[in-house]
Amino acid sequence: MKLKTAARGSVTVLSLDGNLLGGPDATVLHTRLHELLEAGKKQVILDLSHVTVMNSSGLGLLIGGVSAVKNAGGRLTIAGASAKLSAVFTVSKLGPLLETYPTVDAAAKSYKT
Repeated sequence: MKLKTAARGSVTVLSLDGNLLGGPDATVLHTRLHELLEAGKKQVILDLSHVTVMNSSGLGLLIGGVSAVKNAGGRLTIAGASAKLSAVFTVSKLGPLLETYPTVDAAAKSYKT
């Protein structure tokens, strides 16, 4: 999995590309989220539009990320999840814990309150 970071105003967008399966990917995502939090960046969008496969470990990464950001006083949203990934959220009954948007633009607009 590749991870790109971009600023969008006061929001940080983490774009994931590849499969979200845990393992070494877990370390990369976990480390990057904690680096952002330590830098005071607590408004985060995870762009999943280029993630094609996710397993239970990947789902655990998302839940862990949401929890870490929330515990730091921030907010993490998910953008661009495919119908396949959204189905995983629904089947796992974890969908209500994840704030999802169809696009990064829609997620970014949700921060402007």
